[in-house]
Amino acid sequence: MEKKGKLTAIGLVTGFANGLFGSGGGTIVVPAMERFLDVEEHKAHATAISIILPLSLLSLLIYCWKTDIAWQIALWASAGGIVGGLVGARLLSKISGIWLHRIFGLFMIAAAVRMIL
Repeated sequence: MEKKGKLTAIGLVTGFANGLFGSGGGTIVVPAMERFLDVEEHKAHATAISIILPLSLLSLLIYCWKTDIAWQIALWASAGGIVGGLVGARLLSKISGIWLHRIFGLFMIAAAVRMIL
């Protein structure tokens, strides 16, 4: 499949997962960019952030229209997320690619186990 086709397919799957589950940027885009587009680990994680924002904004608009949002929870969690994002972005450049994979994999496993149980 040509590169534009791969990008479109990755975008479709990511958008679908984000709209349905509220997740998709990190869980789908990062591994897909690494595996199918040969993007280096650090660049894939950094690029995923730019993809997550428009997906999240679109999903937010749709959710606001269709359902009630717990705004106080969202604001406090967002404040924590901003601080965590700053720390994580600074650490990204200091972690080797292999450790980045391992840490990301552990987060994915922990999330999967939590969802199954």
